Amino acid sequence: MENMLHLAPSLARVPDCFIIPPDQLPPATTGVVSLPVIDMSGSHDEVCRAILDAGKEYGFFQVVNHGVPEQVMQDMEAVCAEFYRLPAADKAHLYSEDKTKPNRLFSGTTYNTGGDKYWMDCLRLACPVTVGDAGDATSDGWPDKPRRLREVFERFVAQSRGVGMQVLRLLCDAAGLRADYFDGELSRGDAILGVNHYPPCPDPAATLGLPPHCDRNLITLLVTGPVHGLEVLHAGEWVKVQHVPGAFVVNFGLQLEVVTNGMLKSVEHRVMTNAALPRTAVALFICPTEDCVVGPAEELVGDGGTPCYRALRFDEFKRIYATVKLGSALNLTTNLKNNQKADNIM
Repeated sequence: MENMLHLAPSLARVPDCFIIPPDQLPPATTGVVSLPVIDMSGSHDEVCRAILDAGKEYGFFQVVNHGVPEQVMQDMEAVCAEFYRLPAADKAHLYSEDKTKPNRLFSGTTYNTGGDKYWMDCLRLACPVTVGDAGDATSDGWPDKPRRLREVFERFVAQSRGVGMQVLRLLCDAAGLRADYFDGELSRGDAILGVNHYPPCPDPAATLGLPPHCDRNLITLLVTGPVHGLEVLHAGEWVKVQHVPGAFVVNFGLQLEVVTNGMLKSVEHRVMTNAALPRTAVALFICPTEDCVVGPAEELVGDGGTPCYRALRFDEFKRIYATVKLGSALNLTTNLKNNQKADNIM
């Protein structure tokens, strides 16, 4: 627990283990960019086209009028803040550096990064597709404080996962896949809930909250909060993402890139820190089952076409693409198609 940033006394300088060389930390473009904002209450055809267009252009977009009540979003924000305010003794049992544990509290990084550390604490929980089932053991390791955490988290996960599945069904209609293409093993793995907390940083120009990376799952729904932090790589430049109150930020994971045979890309993103304000972001990662074999959809390869990606079991994919490095190889998963060819796994 001594590694947890949010429990440490305020630091006057960034420790050396967090410092990133300036040439590996290019600044974002001036100003803030509004990702496409899609109104889910629009006509079916309009929403389908908007999702496909935004996915092709940015790989990221925001959705509003998504059906998750404002109270659910507010309760989630409040309980996450309560959790990080708990005394260390109330959450010490959750702390673990064992990356195989489905439920844990940890600090520094989510990725294998060759020793680099990042300015973030994280509560990471596995969420069965049907949360709250009697006999479900996966969520037994969830925190028991604050008192209402389980109730609030389960409600948020169920409803936000529903938004993600709705986006996937609309995407199927737009891309020419059957509407239930993603309803089976491609999305029925344990969803992962990440509650990332970024304490104030004495020198935001020296480090990162999260390194540049692409998500390895199928699709991610993110609640960013009002404090700036998320940046997306677009047209070769880092752009700051404008916060839209009540919206989910949606981004496509690498499994969706594979299924669409590269029609849609999983786009690199990073998190910056802030000198004055703490920031908490909540991400729900919708995932395939561990033994699900993910490959390009036949409908999107075409008769006589060539798959651009090799089909791999999801657990094997995560094992191969588990590393994030800064520098010349900014992200080993950024260009998945070329990496698979280079690794001779096509």
